[in-house]
Amino acid sequence: MKELQLVKENDCWRGRFFAMASPCEVIMEVDSKALADKILKAVSGEAIRIEQKFSRYRNDNDIYAINNAVGKVVSVDAETARLIDFSDELYRMSDGLFDITSGVLRKVWKFDGSDNVPTPSAVEEVLLNVGWYKVQWKDQQLIMRPDMEIDLGGVGKEKNVDSCVQIVREITDKSVLINFGGDLATSCERRNKSFWSVGRLITGKDNAVSLFQLRRGAIATSGDAYRFLLKDGVRYSHVLNPKTGWSVPDAPHTVSVAAPTCIEAGMLSTLAMLHGKKAEDFLKLQEVGYWLD
Repeated sequence: MKELQLVKENDCWRGRFFAMASPCEVIMEVDSKALADKILKAVSGEAIRIEQKFSRYRNDNDIYAINNAVGKVVSVDAETARLIDFSDELYRMSDGLFDITSGVLRKVWKFDGSDNVPTPSAVEEVLLNVGWYKVQWKDQQLIMRPDMEIDLGGVGKEKNVDSCVQIVREITDKSVLINFGGDLATSCERRNKSFWSVGRLITGKDNAVSLFQLRRGAIATSGDAYRFLLKDGVRYSHVLNPKTGWSVPDAPHTVSVAAPTCIEAGMLSTLAMLHGKKAEDFLKLQEVGYWLD
């Protein structure tokens, strides 16, 4: 983790650090620098803890043990089990569109803005190792076929935001806004029932930014602003259908959703992207605030 930064801006303290491959901010409506420093250290510490615990890039956590078990049984702790249970629930409610085994598709899809779209045969070969239904999961124990993997990145960052919000509430009753790479939540309303002004990048519109007001709860965003392929005039989003192995056609460039918690908002924004051109129809049924581009 890079060095923490803490500066006073108007009536708030703004803390910054880098984690989960994202710039992270903690904006605190507190007067004391000592309190702001305490909050920033607690939030950054929790953010790094969760990143390390659920990252597929490390070799010392449950995710590594699962992905390298070669068909053997792996037992996980309660915190990991809760996140896998939640992912299992998402898989079922989305009819298989949300699938934590689909991360292996990255072996053929490199979303670097180029025109290097994989061949159908290459996608088909990797797709053999995708499918949560192929995994045995019960009582905190998991058995997975060799060459399969799980990746909790689709829910990990949002869980991180919510966990940090809970830590903040244990430290202070003042309003704190946590923003981890565009997924954000506030601990409570600001003084005088004011709001936090939040900017949102609008993809494909010369990097225009829209502003909205957040009084309570959370907002999460999914989109292809930075991760996509472009070939023959067709834009391939990094959001892949785990059933086909291909980019979801006609998906919005960006979906932002407001919900009571960040993990709920993230779930709905991701599922909306996976619904492609029916994203707005899906969101209307959820009765939540949302923004589409």
